[in-house]
Amino acid sequence: MESGYRYQALERWLSQGICDRRWRVGERLPSVRALCHQHRVSKATVQHALRRLEAQGLVEARHRSGYFVALQLGDIEKPQPGDLIDGPRSVSVNDLLLDIMRRSAAFDLLPHHGSGDLPPGIVSLNRSIGRSLRRQRGETQHYYDEPAGVPALREQLALHHSRRGWSASADELCITSGCQHALFLALMACCDRGDVVAVESPGFYGVLQLAEQLGLQVIEMPASMESGLDIDALDKALARWDVRACVVSPAFATPGGAVMPEPAKHRLLQLGKQHDLAIIEDDIYADTAFESPPDPLKALDTDNRVILCSSFSKSLSRDLRLGWVSGARWHDRIVHLKLVTQLAGSRYVQQGVASFMADGSLSAHLRRQRQALRANRDHLIGKLQDWPCDVRVCVPRGGLSVWVALPHHVDTLKAYRPALAEGVVITPGPLFSISDQYRNCLRISYAHPWDAPRARALEGLPRLLLRN
Repeated sequence: MESGYRYQALERWLSQGICDRRWRVGERLPSVRALCHQHRVSKATVQHALRRLEAQGLVEARHRSGYFVALQLGDIEKPQPGDLIDGPRSVSVNDLLLDIMRRSAAFDLLPHHGSGDLPPGIVSLNRSIGRSLRRQRGETQHYYDEPAGVPALREQLALHHSRRGWSASADELCITSGCQHALFLALMACCDRGDVVAVESPGFYGVLQLAEQLGLQVIEMPASMESGLDIDALDKALARWDVRACVVSPAFATPGGAVMPEPAKHRLLQLGKQHDLAIIEDDIYADTAFESPPDPLKALDTDNRVILCSSFSKSLSRDLRLGWVSGARWHDRIVHLKLVTQLAGSRYVQQGVASFMADGSLSAHLRRQRQALRANRDHLIGKLQDWPCDVRVCVPRGGLSVWVALPHHVDTLKAYRPALAEGVVITPGPLFSISDQYRNCLRISYAHPWDAPRARALEGLPRLLLRN
């Protein structure tokens, strides 16, 4: 390496390597020790060069992991939101969705593909649940827990939400069998068959499934991949149709990870009051935030009309099947409906999770998870930028997936079966709507590490998608 300002020469060499894609987005740069040896410079010189690249946004330091090529947001084209607003209609969910769910493939291109040991957080969770089971005394196995759930868990959940700006009490919470169950109870409590419900588009297909089963009419509201539900569109719809409830995900909405800005939250609450609207908040992705989770919409609710629904399935374990709901003015009815539809939950699982939260294990798990998810996201978007076609992709700051828009001639529904024949399960865009939109779109998850088999599956997707 040339003499003089050696850190500048090393900085230029690393910068050129990133530009030439010697190291791609999300990939780790050589270690400080390796750079010292290769370029015959001091540790201080290497660290200075890396800090300068970090200041330019070209690399990022990850605790105890080294330096990685950072995602350059300015180079990424974002998907454009739709503007279609049809009238209310009945729901008929695509059978393809049932096939995906049967394969446990909602968040994995390669379902049932094992990838390493259990994360430390899940090991701690299993131990906490096991200890709870071993500590049972007397004849507790002969009794159900109370309808609202174990008080210790509800107290921990109230504390958890208070750190996000919502001063909840244990009495405002009811434990459910996951977030889907919570949403089901919420819709049952505030809607009758034939009522109209506003949903985000593209939005969560689970809500569409519930609407179909409950005989509800759905009106789709355009949603941006950055700011979520289009409040102007909702305002127009409310003036035209009698809408009973609105289901919304203000924090990292699926499929693209949108976050609703604070002014939009306030306006949504104003519309709710003006039109006597039940607002059902799906808060399930909040704890996947790469940084601080946004405050829930519920924290701004002064009119007792926001029903908050959530669970641990996206932030901790899908196998846990433990969620919660805060039912606002419908809470007593929701608790009664929980008793009717579930009767009771597992006392020892609830106690184990409460202990897991109380000893700080959940917080530690979330810190590790956020770093891993961000690395997975960066790797995915870096690979998408190499696809041999026009690709528009959102860049979420939380959640588990990105929304990918391909050229309009691409039909992701037609690609499903050919991909399945090669062992790959995709999630086509039309599943996130009831109006046959988004045929050129798909959701791709970064919930799992990009090990060699998943990386090969991802690299093979353009061939499968572009030939259909």
